[in-house]
Amino acid sequence: MTLTPRPAPGASRTDAARRPHHFVDAAFMSANPSSPQLENAVPASPIHAVVAEDFAAVNRTILEQLASKVPLVETIGQYIIDSGGKRLRPLLVLLAARSLGVEGDRHITLATLIEFMHTSTLLHDDVVDESHMRRGKATANDAWGNAPSVLVGDFLYSRSFQMMVDVGSMRIMEVLSAATCTIAEGEVQQLTNVGNPDVDEAAYFETIQGKTAMLFEAASHSGALLAGATPEQEDALRLYGRYLGLAFQLVDDLLDYQGDAEAMGKNVGDDLAEGKPTLPLIQAMAAGTAEQAKVVRQAIRQGGLERLDEVLAIVGETGALEYTRAKAEEMSAKALAQLDALPDSPYRNSMAELARLAVERRN
Repeated sequence: MTLTPRPAPGASRTDAARRPHHFVDAAFMSANPSSPQLENAVPASPIHAVVAEDFAAVNRTILEQLASKVPLVETIGQYIIDSGGKRLRPLLVLLAARSLGVEGDRHITLATLIEFMHTSTLLHDDVVDESHMRRGKATANDAWGNAPSVLVGDFLYSRSFQMMVDVGSMRIMEVLSAATCTIAEGEVQQLTNVGNPDVDEAAYFETIQGKTAMLFEAASHSGALLAGATPEQEDALRLYGRYLGLAFQLVDDLLDYQGDAEAMGKNVGDDLAEGKPTLPLIQAMAAGTAEQAKVVRQAIRQGGLERLDEVLAIVGETGALEYTRAKAEEMSAKALAQLDALPDSPYRNSMAELARLAVERRN
């Protein structure tokens, strides 16, 4: 069978989205799911160092759980997982569980399934957003088309639920199954917000709580449950994840108007191009002149980048970027406050540092 390469830039995206799943670049078909790139990939930071052995075990489990009798499943799964990223959600599981003295190795399975849940949402999100670049490389849908990306995302979600059974906790299953529903609702809400300049700050926070912060919350919450947390510790770690996730999303939305494309691995102005009313735009409309608000409203309705320079000037002049950063710092401080319920340990220290870095990062 002849393998058909991706269309050249500017070619029909519709045709690409309709390609059968076996039309895939030959170079990618040779990907090996026992990738040493992943197996040896433990992020080099003090935050990750305290759980380095656990992280290595998570990587090995990822490789084992990617196994499928359908080669394309392994290929695309390997591609997206090898794409890098901070691996924050599995990190939260490991830190939360270790901070409360977890025993055994079920936290490794839990961290792995959380990463699979996250990876599946990335595959689906990139199709919905028609994204072409993530973390500095082509998205899976750009390399293979929409249908394979969606279906492999479905596989990873399904595999994560198989692993939930292995964890063997009905309470954790309740938390994670509820989280998946909330995340899906958040993504749908974001989709309905596209092109709508009337979305206010409260609606924005409701959306990012669902689509982003919920999985952070579920990761730290489930790690606490696995370790036998007291009710106070359980609630503290649940809220820590929530506030950390909100801080990260706020900074992501800030960097879309203030960041560097090479450092971020995505294009500046992507949110505006997609017509997403994020907090920098919402605040710019609230704090700006009537004429400035009109420009931003039109840019949200139209999407695209035709008015990017005007919008960048407006979000700068109105203090919208500083406002967004202040909100992120507020969420970071709330996350830090939750850690008072935990015993002193290197794991708690790493969670504190993670909350601080959430607002200091540039990518």
